[in-house]
Amino acid sequence: MAHMLKLVHLTKTFGPLVAVDDVSFDVPAGEVLGFIGPNGAGKSTTMKMVAGFLAPTAGTAIVCGYDILARPLAAKRQIGYLPEGAPAYPDMTVAEFLQFIAHIRGYRGAGARKQVAHIAELINISGVLHQPIETLSKGYRRRVGVAQALLHDPPVLILDEPTDGLDPNQKHEMRAIIGAMSPGKAIVISTHLLDEVEAVCSRAIIIAQGRVLADDTPARLAARSPFHNAVRLAMPAGADPMIAAELAHLPGVRSAEPASDADGEGWWLFPRGERAILPEIAELVRARGWPVSALRAERGRLDDVFRAITMPSAPGEALRDAA
Repeated sequence: MAHMLKLVHLTKTFGPLVAVDDVSFDVPAGEVLGFIGPNGAGKSTTMKMVAGFLAPTAGTAIVCGYDILARPLAAKRQIGYLPEGAPAYPDMTVAEFLQFIAHIRGYRGAGARKQVAHIAELINISGVLHQPIETLSKGYRRRVGVAQALLHDPPVLILDEPTDGLDPNQKHEMRAIIGAMSPGKAIVISTHLLDEVEAVCSRAIIIAQGRVLADDTPARLAARSPFHNAVRLAMPAGADPMIAAELAHLPGVRSAEPASDADGEGWWLFPRGERAILPEIAELVRARGWPVSALRAERGRLDDVFRAITMPSAPGEALRDAA
């Protein structure tokens, strides 16, 4: 199937408020889509409509060929959904809750127990299976939420903030799990963590005020940052200021701007167009024998692009001209 998930002009209004405004996109198998936007952008509302928890005002979603409005049960069988906040029954133990979900998903007896054991090992929650959910940390409750979404091995995964509350090691584990599953599934991750998008997503959609504003790979979006291919050169304090003028005269360098940060004193050197200028800067540094404490190229900053797209009037924010 070319596209396992297809959103078709999905719209949701609450009185005069347009929460989701004519959103359309496709997600094929093997793609991990990062669905990102500021708070109140319409991310969770969109995901609730896709999962069948909220009726759209207009438009629909097609899940593995099933229209979520015309064939809701068939469509929902194809979806694993982690909602915002990962709600669960707090007085149940983890095992009881997952057994309950397994029964809802059609597993019985030994088959249900086997599936719960498998998913508990996959998500690394075997050690808390017999604890009441209300006694778990936020991170473990989030893991239980992910486990219930994966329990029936669905072809489409809708995950709202899957690493919320996880420590750095747990985030690394969860991202590895998502990456390992991605070849056979269509996965949509709603998140506000841009490093997560860069780490696990093959594509990113930026949404604000209910509308899709950008749709591309994380790398190509980051390349729209003014820092794409910029070079940070740092030297010991007191370096000759004429060095900047010499660097700025290199053919590929558009400008040299003073910088002072964790790397030390020095300059940001910005390229002309898409040119990679690190080699010519490094060659000049070697030829002159300048003492350099840092020399590195930036690939681009997704957070710059995110701010410029979602807050275009913000002072100092600009996107690199793709032309």
